[in-house]
Amino acid sequence: MAGQIIKRSDNTYTVRVFQGRDGGKRVYLNYTVHGTKKDAERKLTALLHDKDMGALVEPTRMSVNEYLDHWLTTMAPPTLRESTYRQYVAYLKRYVRPKLGSRRVAGLDPLALQELYAGMQARGLSPRTVRYTHEIVRTALLQAVKWRMLPQSPTAGVRLPQHRRVEIRALTPDEAHAFVTAAEADKHGTLFALALATGMRPGEYLGLRWGDVDLKAGTVRVVRALDTKPGPSWPRFTEPKTPHSRRMIPLPRTVTQSLQEHRDRQRFAREAAGPGWQDYDLVFTDERGAPLLIRTLVKNHFKRILKRAELPDTVRLYDLRHSCATLLLGAGENIKVVSERLGHASVRITLDRYAHVLPDMQARAAERLEGLLFGSRGEHRHTIGTQTAGG
Repeated sequence: MAGQIIKRSDNTYTVRVFQGRDGGKRVYLNYTVHGTKKDAERKLTALLHDKDMGALVEPTRMSVNEYLDHWLTTMAPPTLRESTYRQYVAYLKRYVRPKLGSRRVAGLDPLALQELYAGMQARGLSPRTVRYTHEIVRTALLQAVKWRMLPQSPTAGVRLPQHRRVEIRALTPDEAHAFVTAAEADKHGTLFALALATGMRPGEYLGLRWGDVDLKAGTVRVVRALDTKPGPSWPRFTEPKTPHSRRMIPLPRTVTQSLQEHRDRQRFAREAAGPGWQDYDLVFTDERGAPLLIRTLVKNHFKRILKRAELPDTVRLYDLRHSCATLLLGAGENIKVVSERLGHASVRITLDRYAHVLPDMQARAAERLEGLLFGSRGEHRHTIGTQTAGG
């Protein structure tokens, strides 16, 4: 007998595939199927086909917790940035292990994952959190398939909540001017001017070193980032988010001059601190040379600047990056140039994220074409058209 189907309960079947004998004892591979008998029959047919092709995989007996521990220690560290790895560990501990950790990996099915995600949504967690959790689980279980610990991943049949894109809040030209004017009175005013003028990510400008600043040429190089989440080994500096994030950014003259003045002030602060100065070669530091904590920067400086500029308290620090992109696109800058300034992996990402600016750009393009193609002949052209129509 090559295989058999055993009913365990309503809509649950065990599918057994004969593997041979071990010391006279018949050896089977067992698979659980949740569904109808027809589903179990289809599963048996597929398994027998895999057996004939030499592709039948014996499912692992590991629990989900055991497998995740194995995966996190052997596979994830070499392929993930440190900050991403810590996120994986935290998400699995918070959302996946409590519900599924004690189950066998081989016993996972789409229904179990669907129930996990439904429970997360019922607790009020966002679609983004659910989708990110699923991506971690999917990555882990696909590796189990590659290691021949599972015949297939149970994540394929799961439906995920629709992603809700967060509406971008970008400063208008008047608001941006009010912001940089108000920032001039803050000790970190240069930081905020640079953030708005370059579109750099917070971790990028907080990790910026003087060695990556060329004041003569008026440029900065993005080659690393500060991990903005404090921990036992903080400060931690990482590679930029993507290979395209490594970039050279030209600065406005005013920002270059502000950086020069900021450097002079920092030299005085370093001399005053003496041996207590922590020399990370950072452009933006606290009074002892250490990296800035983003929470402190936002609470004690950014929010106060917003208040002085009479801007909404809902504006986020990251919105300075969005504002840079929106201001440049609104001024008619080439989208390829904007994409490179932001360090996006492709222009498609920039187009998708800032599509709301494109209608105005198209209208201005039509106005430019009017001038380029027809100049002051618009009235004359209309007259000619009238004469032609009259024949």
